Amino acid sequence: MIASITPSTCNFPSSPNNYLHSRFSAQNPRTPVRTQNSKTSIPSLSLVPTTRITRFPAFHKKGHPQNCRSSLNTQNSQEPVLDKEAPLEAELGENGNGGGGGEEEGRDWTTSFLLFVLWGGLLYYVFNLTPNQTPSMDIYLLKKLLNLKGDDGFQLNEVLVSLWYIMGLWPLVYSMLLLPTGRSSKGNVPVWPFLVLSCFGGAYALLPYFVLWKPPPPPIEETEISKWPLSFMESKLTAGITIAAGLGLIVYAGLANGDVWKEFYQYFRESKFIHVTCIDFTLLSAFAPFWVYNDMTVRKWYDKGSWLLPVSVIPLLGPSLYLLLRPSLPAVPVSLSSTTPESK
Repeated sequence: MIASITPSTCNFPSSPNNYLHSRFSAQNPRTPVRTQNSKTSIPSLSLVPTTRITRFPAFHKKGHPQNCRSSLNTQNSQEPVLDKEAPLEAELGENGNGGGGGEEEGRDWTTSFLLFVLWGGLLYYVFNLTPNQTPSMDIYLLKKLLNLKGDDGFQLNEVLVSLWYIMGLWPLVYSMLLLPTGRSSKGNVPVWPFLVLSCFGGAYALLPYFVLWKPPPPPIEETEISKWPLSFMESKLTAGITIAAGLGLIVYAGLANGDVWKEFYQYFRESKFIHVTCIDFTLLSAFAPFWVYNDMTVRKWYDKGSWLLPVSVIPLLGPSLYLLLRPSLPAVPVSLSSTTPESK
């Protein structure tokens, strides 16, 4: 009766003689076979030459088959692949989104620090070093500009009137530049409180946001553009009214004679109110080209609209012209957030 054989490997002998010998030995269980752990040598009864079989282990339990594995697909063949993938995963962990460390290390605080120093220096200059020779005149001029004084026969300086109303247009221009492309995505710093305060404090209220601002802006939903206030900020009608009003005010001041400009210069040297307002106008005009460039970059319009960057140096009119000519956000798919699976 043939004894039951428990397979221990799938690697059969490559030689026909070795195969016949293993078959003969299996049919004669009493025939001793020389193994690695056996030192007894008994002549083989087969007709083929005696060979040393090293494929089989010396002892194994009957009825417990061992796992068969191909020599062409072993664990060792997969180890080099894992070794190659490990450095890539480590690199992604350090520099990718998952690690987060590379992003924090790459944050440059130099510009924010310089802007903070500028803001602190301006506040110190405004409260301590600006001329303040006519405090009563400042209150009177402010009431006249706010129409809180009746017609008393005093005619306001034309340049001062133009500057006053131009300062009322600057918050609108900055709102159109900062919403939505100038929003900060790091630190969750909202921009709208600073824009509201800029209606009263101008650049002095916007500088803290410039210090805290970190690009890039958060993604913009397509439905968000059609809602207020973005629908108002993106409107070409709003931009057209802004540039028309600004152009009219600048022309009105430019047509004033030399005596009016000399009087305004005298106000600048003596009045704290007018001195601070002129510095505010200068700061808003100086920062506007950067925000024009930022908005142009987010809208992917730099190649076609780069000629507007030098034009944006012109106070109020340059940024307003850009707002009139810039492409609308729905025409730029790159700046829109991807559609979620639920919306599909």
